[in-house]
Amino acid sequence: MAKITANIGRTPYATTLSNENHTLLADEPIEEGGGNTGFTPDELLAASLAACTSITLRMYADRKGWPLDSVEVAVDFERDSVTKTASMLRKIKLFGTLDDEQKSRLLQIADKCPIHQTLTHSISIQSTLL
Repeated sequence: MAKITANIGRTPYATTLSNENHTLLADEPIEEGGGNTGFTPDELLAASLAACTSITLRMYADRKGWPLDSVEVAVDFERDSVTKTASMLRKIKLFGTLDDEQKSRLLQIADKCPIHQTLTHSISIQSTLL
């Protein structure tokens, strides 16, 4: 189970995110009142999809013994506050001497990464005060 702790003090909107081993910063851009010291929450969500996709494709290609040298995943995330919808455009670049069948299969596998599955299926969020 992933467990992340977010901590914000009085500096708008600088937030420290941590797990047992790592720390990173989240913030809002200056034009939104933040200090632009880290990823925005939207960027963190897009980064989760990009990272998971890359890792999933690397794992699959390694298991198959395919000549995948590297993967580059770019995710554009857009939120529409009026319609309360969001969309992501994921662009995947595969580097290596892959044939068309391997590339096609890797594109299918991208949709099987756990973050993609979470974002495209039902999720429940429960909140409690401690």
